[in-house]
Amino acid sequence: MDAWRASAPEGGTPTPSARGGEEEGTVPVSSNPMIEVRGLTKRYGEVTAVRDLSFDVLPGRVTGFLGPNGAGKTTTMRLILSLDYPNAGTARIGGRQYASLAYPMREVGALLDAKAVHGGRSAYNHLLCLAQTSNLPRKRVGEVLELVGLTEVARKRTKGFSLGMLQRLGIAGTLLGDPKVLMFDEPVNGLDPEGILWIRTFMKTLAAEGRTVFVSSHLMSEMQNTADHLIVIGRGQLLADCSMDEFIARASGQTVRVATPQPDLLVKAVAEAGGSAVNGADGTLIVSGLVAAQVGDLAFEHGVRLYELTVVRASLEAAFMELTADSVEYRAGAEEAQGQPAAPGQPGRPPRVLTGHGRPGNNGRS
Repeated sequence: MDAWRASAPEGGTPTPSARGGEEEGTVPVSSNPMIEVRGLTKRYGEVTAVRDLSFDVLPGRVTGFLGPNGAGKTTTMRLILSLDYPNAGTARIGGRQYASLAYPMREVGALLDAKAVHGGRSAYNHLLCLAQTSNLPRKRVGEVLELVGLTEVARKRTKGFSLGMLQRLGIAGTLLGDPKVLMFDEPVNGLDPEGILWIRTFMKTLAAEGRTVFVSSHLMSEMQNTADHLIVIGRGQLLADCSMDEFIARASGQTVRVATPQPDLLVKAVAEAGGSAVNGADGTLIVSGLVAAQVGDLAFEHGVRLYELTVVRASLEAAFMELTADSVEYRAGAEEAQGQPAAPGQPGRPPRVLTGHGRPGNNGRS
């Protein structure tokens, strides 16, 4: 088993560095997917939780797994981990089903429920029990406790732990076997700002070591700062499989904010070029349909003086809400009053799918 080397900034929490025997920094990784989902379908009675879902998760990057409540994210993770069995399709980790792995904790670390801990056991004994099931050395327990910042409470019973402490304990459990694949379901729930910053850095470091990091979250602002690639599902179907930048740009488009003392001239020039401009805040113009370089060229050609030319990109939250608008199963009353009634259990119109630089031969679901 590879040894971990932990480092901690003064007054901070330890974070992992490169895997033992490798130089510090980014580790070259394979382009072959570590998690492969093909045609996955899961039904519970009349409800189809996952419908013909296909995607890959590659090593060396943090892959965010997004979707509205009830979209099938946790079900998909359970299917990947052989905790549930699909009605159709396959889910493989490193080319094999999870249930067939000889030493699963050495290959995959997963945290789906941070509260799944015996409250009468100490943090140390909880991890020791997990380690012993996979014949892992006792010293590894102390190493992962230090890594997640729980050394001081290692001998305390977990029934007194906050949700944030339980999250850290669960993360420690995923690291016991020093696995190359890590899966987290809502890992930032209950964490304070310092803990959120820690786990963001932690996940990026794991990915930089060449590991596969697959994480779901409803905290969009944090996911925007953490994930490199996104897989978005709605009503159990794939909606997007692309990079973070592609998702934001393609789902919500791009506008340009312009400040000029000659707005009328610029509005006319933009319209003639096929774009549109509306008044924004503080007397600026918001231009759509043209990129910043085009707007700048138009201003130069027409002698329009510019004080500001800024690309305005939507947030991940705005792009996500736009893409998943037809996949939300439960809406608030105010939304229904605006003509957007909820339709639980109904497939609605076919989802719009965004695909990026993934793998070919996957029916468009790279």
